[in-house]
Amino acid sequence: MAVDTKTLLAISRVSNLPTVWMNVLAAALLTGASGSPGAALAPGVVLLLMVALSASYCGGMVLNDFCDREWDAREQPFRPIPAGRITAAAAIRLAVVLLGAGVSLLLFTPHPSAVIAGLVLLAVIWAYDRWHKAAAWTVLLMAATRTLVYVVTAVAIAGTVPGLVWLAGIAQLVWTLLVTVVARHENQRGRRYSWPVIPWMIAGMALLDGAILALLVSTVWLPVGAAAMLLTRFGQRYVRGD
Repeated sequence: MAVDTKTLLAISRVSNLPTVWMNVLAAALLTGASGSPGAALAPGVVLLLMVALSASYCGGMVLNDFCDREWDAREQPFRPIPAGRITAAAAIRLAVVLLGAGVSLLLFTPHPSAVIAGLVLLAVIWAYDRWHKAAAWTVLLMAATRTLVYVVTAVAIAGTVPGLVWLAGIAQLVWTLLVTVVARHENQRGRRYSWPVIPWMIAGMALLDGAILALLVSTVWLPVGAAAMLLTRFGQRYVRGD
């Protein structure tokens, strides 16, 4: 069964990738600003980390749809698997390739020990996707995946995680939990909000990074975060990000 490009973009939630890129950029700049030994910032390394963590993010989204395929068949039949646009077998193969690529690319960073952090991220992604429909506490795992993007980036660049990076990662964790609370309330209402609250909150993750960088590094990063937020919202108009 041939899978069209639009289906691949939808099942991997590519519209949300600008938020991941801002997570990586924020972690890289804060690692450099911390003065950690060996924290030399090379644009090529930052780009490599953006690609690696984008692959991990997209792989996690595909795995999420694979794990939720039976629930989606009842509640969200428009999703790619229940809609018949991609088979479950093809989806799990795609997830394995993307997640494997995300971890493997970390071998080429200045501190290959980042692979260990990448494997922790992979384990948390799998645990969340596997059990999130059965246990409410797994929202903490979802939020932790965002924080781990900062951790992986910092370890890859400096071999350690500076305090400033932890600060940004925890701020993003709290924001992710807030998004989850609002989304659950929307589901309990049984109808969507009249305004796209959740898509804007997801896109707002990029703005949060921009605000943190403006406070801790330079104000020039605030408009960069705003641009990444708007790019995310633009993408969400064509590919759902929730």
